[in-house]
Amino acid sequence: MLSLHDFEEAARQRLPRPIFGYIAGAAEDNASLRDNRAVFEDFAFVTRVLRDVSQRSQSVELFGEHYSSPFGIAPMGINALSTYRGDLVLARAARRAGIVSVMSGTSLIPMEDVARDSPGTWFQAYLPGDQARIDALIDRVERAGFRTLVVTVDIPISANRENNIRTGFSTPLRPGLRLAWDGLVRPRWVASTFVRTLLRHGMPHFENSFAARGAPIVSSTVLRDFSARDHLNWRHIEAIRRRWKGPLVVKGLLSVEDVLQAQRAGADGVVLSNHGGRQLDGAVSPMRVLEEVVAAVGAGYPVLVDGGFRRGSDVLKAVALGARLVLAGRPFNYAAAVAGEAGVHHAITLLRDEVDRNLAMLGATGCSELGPQHIVRQRG
Repeated sequence: MLSLHDFEEAARQRLPRPIFGYIAGAAEDNASLRDNRAVFEDFAFVTRVLRDVSQRSQSVELFGEHYSSPFGIAPMGINALSTYRGDLVLARAARRAGIVSVMSGTSLIPMEDVARDSPGTWFQAYLPGDQARIDALIDRVERAGFRTLVVTVDIPISANRENNIRTGFSTPLRPGLRLAWDGLVRPRWVASTFVRTLLRHGMPHFENSFAARGAPIVSSTVLRDFSARDHLNWRHIEAIRRRWKGPLVVKGLLSVEDVLQAQRAGADGVVLSNHGGRQLDGAVSPMRVLEEVVAAVGAGYPVLVDGGFRRGSDVLKAVALGARLVLAGRPFNYAAAVAGEAGVHHAITLLRDEVDRNLAMLGATGCSELGPQHIVRQRG
C-alpha cells in the first residue's frame, strides 16, 4: 500500500460485493463522485525555493484543540461491516495519530462505547423528523461525552442510489441466496468480521440514529426508520444551538448563502460537502466553491471540506484556498477493511508523509503559511 488509492482494490477483493458497492458508489451516474476527484487537476501549485523548511509542522488548531495534521476521518455509516468493530478501529487510529475522527450517526456500535474508548472523537448526527426526537438525540450525545457535534443537513429525502440495488445492498440487508453467495465467496470477511461480531456482540443494529436503538443490520421483516426530513429548516439548527453547549458544525453546505446562514444560526464551523456524491448527482465539488465561501465568512471562521481527497497535494490545495481542515472517508474505510487499525494507521502515515514532503517543496514550514498565492487555476 503506497498511497491511499491502493487500499480500494484491496478492499474490493476482501469485502462482499454489496458492502463494497455501498462504500464505493454514489448517486445515479456518479457525476459528482467523479468530479470530486477531477477537480484537483484544475489547480496547480506555485512553489517557493531556497527557504529554510527544516523545522516543519503540519499541526493545526480547531475549536481550542491541537491536531497533528490538517486532515481527519470523515463520518461513514455501517463501517463495522467493513471490519470488526469498525467505529472503534477508526477512532482509535485517529486518536493514536492525533487527528480528527468523526463517528457517523448511522453506525453499528453504541456511541457511548466509542466516546469512552476514544475521547475527543466528534459525533455526526442525522436529524430525526421532529423536535422532541432531535432533543432526545442531542441529549444522548452530550451524556455520552462527545464535545463536538456535526449535524449533516443535505439529506431532505433519500437519494437515488441505483448502485446499491445493482450490488444487492439494502438497509437492513435482506437474507437470501444472493446475499449468502456474496458471503461465501468472501470467507475471510465472514469469519473475521461478521461471525466474530455475531458471536461476541450479537446481531448489529443501527445504534445511534436516534436516542433509542434502531433496526438490525440483517432482517427479512424489520424496516429501518428513515424519518422524513423534508420539512426540517434552520429553526431546528437554532434550537440545537440553544441546547448544545460544545462546538457545533453544520455539514453538507455548498452555497455561500447557506454558510452565512449557518454562521448566523450559531454554528461554530461548517463542512463544505456534497456527501461524497451520494445525494444530488451533479452537485458541485466543494473545492469549486471553497475560496468564495472563505472570502465571504472571513479567515477566522472555520471552513472544513470533504470530497475526493486522496493525496497530500489534495489536502494542501484545500488548505491554500482557506480550508481549516480536510475530511476523507472512503480511503480510511478501505484501509480498515484491509488491515483493521494497522491499515488505518498506515493510511494516516502515508497521507501525513505526503503533506510533510509537499510542504517542504512548497517552501512552507506550516499550513498557516499557505494561501491563494500558492495556487494557479489551470482551467476555467
